[in-house]
Amino acid sequence: MQYTKLAHTDLNVSKVCLGTMTYGDQNTEAEAHAQLDYAVAQGVNFIDTAEMYPVPPKAETYTRTETMVGTWLKKQPRDQIILGGKVSGPRRGLDWIRGGPPSLDRANIRAAVEGSLQRLQTDYIDLYQLHWPERNVPMFGQYQFDPAGEFESGVYQQGDEKVWVSIQNQLETLAELVQEGKVRYVGLSNEQPWGVMEFVRIAKAYNLPHVASVQNCYNLINRGMEFGMAEVLYREQVGLLAYSPLAFGHLTAKYIDNPEAKGRVTMFLGYAQRYKKPGVVPASAAYAKLARAHGLTPTQLALSFVYHRWFVSSTIIGATTMQQLKENIDAWDTKLSPEVLQEIEHLHLTMMNPAP
Repeated sequence: MQYTKLAHTDLNVSKVCLGTMTYGDQNTEAEAHAQLDYAVAQGVNFIDTAEMYPVPPKAETYTRTETMVGTWLKKQPRDQIILGGKVSGPRRGLDWIRGGPPSLDRANIRAAVEGSLQRLQTDYIDLYQLHWPERNVPMFGQYQFDPAGEFESGVYQQGDEKVWVSIQNQLETLAELVQEGKVRYVGLSNEQPWGVMEFVRIAKAYNLPHVASVQNCYNLINRGMEFGMAEVLYREQVGLLAYSPLAFGHLTAKYIDNPEAKGRVTMFLGYAQRYKKPGVVPASAAYAKLARAHGLTPTQLALSFVYHRWFVSSTIIGATTMQQLKENIDAWDTKLSPEVLQEIEHLHLTMMNPAP
């Protein structure tokens, strides 16, 4: 395993991060603990979770993932584990999370942190991330910004005025948590270039915490990060934590080989609209064919591509079986040849970003 230091922090994170969003729904606590033990034994020191997990979010399972991670974490040397957590944002219809948080205001962020710390059985979270933006922005499979989607004002009361919670206010709350030792560093998730730049600009202007990372989707069929965000990451020294590197299993080719294969796509119908788009299946088939032509599994091709991109600080993997987890971690040792990378670029230019 290799490690990289997230800029503006002293966090040396493993290049492979273990995601936990299946714990409590697809995985039992015993299976979750077995996965965590195995990953750590392979050199993984970075674990990512969220108050909303497991996914897809449901009232009856909400918080189970953190609880399962917590019963494992309390038995570990805490200073050897880098723990990522997330606060759920507003306007996603998740009424069971603190009554449906109306905003990322101070009360909601603080309540989320306190709840997570209790469930995780720890005194601090190493990297605390805003799970999605406060403002109107395309995400989770949306791919066009629409000014008509601006939200009505009046969600957050500030004195006699009803306003949105500003980025500065969000950072000020996060700064309090850092000062109190409950959070060490802060990050973003499902963000766009404008948002990252605003968080960076305001942090510099008001001496507030610099965002260490942004956790966004990135894989062979979703390479939107490369258009505008990659430059932002480079110039502002923000790390990318790439999630969904296997595109909900599509890039393993299991749904190409068997459309009825058991997995998130067939178990949770209607979920993950990003991967319901018409170009997903033909692109996944093309990448699988390329992998096999070079003696690789589709999983090796997809993961190695993301693992070794210059702007990816760490890649978040997830698995429901130990076999999947082992293959995912072992794929770190796969290095794609210049020939394979060139063929990937040809396919990319032929069928660009079918799952934005």
